[in-house]
Amino acid sequence: MNMFKLSWKYLTAKPLSTGLNILLLALGLAIITVLILIQDQFENKMTRDAQGIDLVVGAKGSPLQLILSSVYHIDFPTGNIDMNDAMALSKNRLVKNIIPMGLGDNYQGYRIVGTNYDYIDLYSAEMGEGELWKKPFDVVLGHEVAMKLGLNVGDNFVGSHGIGSSSHEHDEHPYIITGILTPMGNVLDKLILTSIESVWYTHDEGHDHDKFEADVAQRGFPETDEDREVTSLLVQYRNPMAAVQLPRFINSKSALQAASPSFEISRLFELLGIGVKLIQGLAVVIIVIAGLGIFIALFNSLKERKYDLAVMRTLGASSGQLFLHIVLEGVILTVLGALVGILMGHLFLAIVVMQNEQGAISGLSALVFLQQELWIIAYAVIVGVLASLIPAWNAYQTDIAKQLTKS
Repeated sequence: MNMFKLSWKYLTAKPLSTGLNILLLALGLAIITVLILIQDQFENKMTRDAQGIDLVVGAKGSPLQLILSSVYHIDFPTGNIDMNDAMALSKNRLVKNIIPMGLGDNYQGYRIVGTNYDYIDLYSAEMGEGELWKKPFDVVLGHEVAMKLGLNVGDNFVGSHGIGSSSHEHDEHPYIITGILTPMGNVLDKLILTSIESVWYTHDEGHDHDKFEADVAQRGFPETDEDREVTSLLVQYRNPMAAVQLPRFINSKSALQAASPSFEISRLFELLGIGVKLIQGLAVVIIVIAGLGIFIALFNSLKERKYDLAVMRTLGASSGQLFLHIVLEGVILTVLGALVGILMGHLFLAIVVMQNEQGAISGLSALVFLQQELWIIAYAVIVGVLASLIPAWNAYQTDIAKQLTKS
């Protein structure tokens, strides 16, 4: 007697009840699936994007905002800092290297970042097409920018002021695409990179075309006789002692602010962790309710099937087989619920990512399947077994003579 096929037949005989129990369980497990996917990929993405950056220096304000705007490019900058202060900091004995950043413009929502070649080297990026910028208004596109906007080497475009894509355009001088980076899987994929000079000249009122033809600084700070500003600085320590002394020196002795990416992101994860736990709690409640629903469905179904179970005993089924028959119904329900829940979770994440193509979660993938998702199926099986134990035990104790006599 095939207990699995028999259990499946009983479940499909009541499609509405079976479907409702599967859907309720799937909803709770879908929430957990989405949380697992987002938490794992988001943490890996944040860690990868901050790799090699020991300290971020910028204008006074929120340290977390400074990190989000300068490292992850998902927030507004805290302001600008005087380049003389930045150059003075670069001469500090505790500093190994400083990468200047000029922010504030965008094209179609993708941020234009003024920097130097050290920023490319920081992520070990390679050119897929063309070459790096050499003159003002030369730009290099991240792979995602080029793909999404359909741009190629040699094309030109006009940038817009501000972070949002609806801001007014700088139509005085177009940017010329000289290169496109290979896919990196990090923040560079979504950026438009150029020189610091390009950012300066874009906002100048005058149009000195001689400057547009001069070579830009490939490393360090550009040379200029004018009072200039940069948005922030990405700092690499010379030695471990710098981690102790340099942030304290910057925050107390100057008009600048220093923020540690590792510290601020850890603090961010702590804040997000509270919300994640609340959502996880809600998902567990839904799963418990689904488990109770399965228990009630099996228990009520058992009352209607006592005669059938007694007939099965007369046909040769043992008490253990009846026990297994009911347990299998609970397990089948929950495994189906787990599979549907996992698929729902991936589908929901795909929809969210599609609607936030340039947001903080734009780099997440719904096609990634994690090992933790196998635990979701195992957890569902446990719920199914627990929900069916009492009905299965009642089936085990079926009195053949009593049930047949009643009929």
